[in-house]
Amino acid sequence: MDAASSQNPSIVEDTAVPGDGQPLADRPENEHRHVPRSPAFRAHIARDWAPRPDTLPERLACAPYAAERRRRLAAQFPGERLVVPAGPLRTRSNDTDYRYRPHSAFAHLTGLGTDQEPDAVLVLEPLDDEERGAAAAAPGDAGGSEDPAGATHEAILYFRPRAERDTEEFYADPRYGELWVGVRPSLAEITALTEISTRHLDEVLDAIAKDAGEDGVPLRVVREADEAITERLDAARSVQEHTAATTEGTERRERTLTADAELARALSELRLVKDSFEIEQMREAIAASIKGFEDIVRALPEALVHARGERVIEGVFARRAREEGYGTGYETIAAAGAHACTLHWIRNDGQVRPGDLVLIDAGVEADSLYTADVTRTLPVDGQFTEAQRRVYEVVREAADAAFAVARPGSKFKDLNDAAQAVIARRLAEWGLLPGTAEESLAEEGQFHRRWIVHGVSHHLGLDVHDCTKARKEMYLDGTIEPGMIFTIEPGLYFSPDDLLAPEELRGIGVRIEDDVLVTADGCENLTAALPREPDAVEAWMADLLRR
Repeated sequence: MDAASSQNPSIVEDTAVPGDGQPLADRPENEHRHVPRSPAFRAHIARDWAPRPDTLPERLACAPYAAERRRRLAAQFPGERLVVPAGPLRTRSNDTDYRYRPHSAFAHLTGLGTDQEPDAVLVLEPLDDEERGAAAAAPGDAGGSEDPAGATHEAILYFRPRAERDTEEFYADPRYGELWVGVRPSLAEITALTEISTRHLDEVLDAIAKDAGEDGVPLRVVREADEAITERLDAARSVQEHTAATTEGTERRERTLTADAELARALSELRLVKDSFEIEQMREAIAASIKGFEDIVRALPEALVHARGERVIEGVFARRAREEGYGTGYETIAAAGAHACTLHWIRNDGQVRPGDLVLIDAGVEADSLYTADVTRTLPVDGQFTEAQRRVYEVVREAADAAFAVARPGSKFKDLNDAAQAVIARRLAEWGLLPGTAEESLAEEGQFHRRWIVHGVSHHLGLDVHDCTKARKEMYLDGTIEPGMIFTIEPGLYFSPDDLLAPEELRGIGVRIEDDVLVTADGCENLTAALPREPDAVEAWMADLLRR
């Protein structure tokens, strides 16, 4: 059976896709599907299966950390209902879906990753004084507090558990059916894993809309995670588009959007400093990524003789990512020659030619969904030319300058300023700027940015560009703290048609990107096992190619 047919919707009695309210059996696209429905067949398929295990799984290692994250988030919004959907499956083509990945905020607050929980919804339900007292008397999750007396919310996870074998869902539902997607967990198993109270997904819409609105329980939702959930909550809050036609409706909608944006901001800022579990997951993702770069070097001879050698590089890394993690954390950039001057080159359909540099920007995403983000620029022949080394050394010097200020107490923007200062100074020495390096570094100048239009650092974690909804004063203007993980990734890019660039540099693009953990007194280069100095790169490549 091919992948497309395994995803085809089938006629399933009384099974609705969450959010659309329409049973699958009634959907027009299912009219041509053939599903056995006779009572005799249903009786036959339900019989003689081995009993399911009667033991519950062990608690996830991240469960206590996720509980603390929920507690910290909930404390910012006392008395408010917080709705964090995992999100639905996303259509890739017609009736086939992309491999599922939950929304990062959901993964962060529950510890659930990979592909178990499409459509699930985490709700942090506010506790009143009586309920808080009961929580203190009967310890439980209660919003993730290790001290139930300090709890402000109860965490409830709405989830669609596996159906029993005597249901049509078991054999006929390609979205949830056990014979289609494997055995789904039970509610009890999810509770054992996460230590969060669970309820059936069918209850979620009524639960989150109950008493909602400006005169009821204030609520906030992660808007982009699940459009159907957001639409239902907007209706409950009377902020549908048609209400915006009135002044009152417009003001109500603006208040609602602001409230939801504040939740999104809080969720981003919650991830700025990583806990010890997150740091360990980042180490695992980075270790697998380093192996992937080693695989790439070994595959360069194959890439050189293939018509689309960039795809060879991409494929080799993807194999490692699937073998040791959930996959790649973003689309791999495998940019040979002048393609390296296109910052987000993901077409990867070009040749890899002798004498080229190849810029590889790739990261393994762990099963926990934490991702590495690493770039190395390698000489295909194993040795840099004089011009290539010249550019490479400036980029490495810029990175070293950023490393020097990557320590507690520095501002995050200092990383960029330090690297850009090196690049401006070297480009001025090469005679490429219409003035001095100082003039270029001034706000009204920035001439050097023609050859490095991107910044040199971003936070890293569950998202490759993590924490992007944090306030400017917490991110760009924020103070670096121990536990932060971010990239350092300066580059220089001389496009082949850039007439201001020296002819011998045209078509050369170089980026070096490392993943950095801030420590109590400095920083640790988590990607240090991949060499950065040109002589070390050449020796490393030679050793791998000899094996």
